[in-house]
Amino acid sequence: MELYDFLKDITLQAGESIRKQLNEPLEIETKSNPNDLVTNVDKATEAFLYNRIKTSYPEHRIIGEEGSGQEIDNLDGVIWIIDPIDGTLNFVHQQENFAISIGIFIDGKKYAGIVYDVMKDILFEARPGYGAYKNGEKLAILEDSKLTTSLVSMNPNWLTKDFTQEIYSPIIKDARSARSYGSAALDFAYVASGKINAYITLRLHPWDFAGGMIIVEEVGGYVTDQLGQPLNLLAANSIIVANKGLHHEIMDNYITPFQERLEQLHSGNFKKR
Repeated sequence: MELYDFLKDITLQAGESIRKQLNEPLEIETKSNPNDLVTNVDKATEAFLYNRIKTSYPEHRIIGEEGSGQEIDNLDGVIWIIDPIDGTLNFVHQQENFAISIGIFIDGKKYAGIVYDVMKDILFEARPGYGAYKNGEKLAILEDSKLTTSLVSMNPNWLTKDFTQEIYSPIIKDARSARSYGSAALDFAYVASGKINAYITLRLHPWDFAGGMIIVEEVGGYVTDQLGQPLNLLAANSIIVANKGLHHEIMDNYITPFQERLEQLHSGNFKKR
């Protein structure tokens, strides 16, 4: 089986397994803070994906949110970057609006990206040069939009923090409207499919964006950190993802004036995964 077909196959199997476990008791733990949750289903899903990959491709390396590959410090060879359930809070409280996110990179170059909306059974997928797809239907290249006619996704918490309120509030004020979905992987997929026009957040880990980044870039979207640099696949990043015109507008008019503050935030907070 070709690697890409294998990726899709195990993703769909993992999603089916998650759906079957929804009626079973959840074991919920906290990680870095009371709102940073992990469940037995997150752990079981990552273990399933890890074991399937290692059985078929023992030489491949894996970075997973729930602990796989923490020792990896380079992108040599084939790297899988996996979030077994992106949007765990949604999974726990809503039993929807969460996704499996997987990005595969070969010697640091994009190979394939998957974002699977488990409960809606919607598979977003992309390979560089082949286009991006939503349940088999090819996604159109993104058209530019202006902020005043755009939907922007942002976690409202960033609008309440003293160190980010001044940066982000004007963006939301000037946008047509704002949304918050609670799953970074779905936010990337929604930008790629035109459901929203931009997604902005201050801190995101590689497993949150690896799959979605490949999908967005395959439809002409721009994905950078808030210093305008390519994302680091081995560390936490700030994020701005949007169609080309909107990305430039937000960076030039709203983000760039705060570069010194953002540089300080990056140097203090984004050194490690």
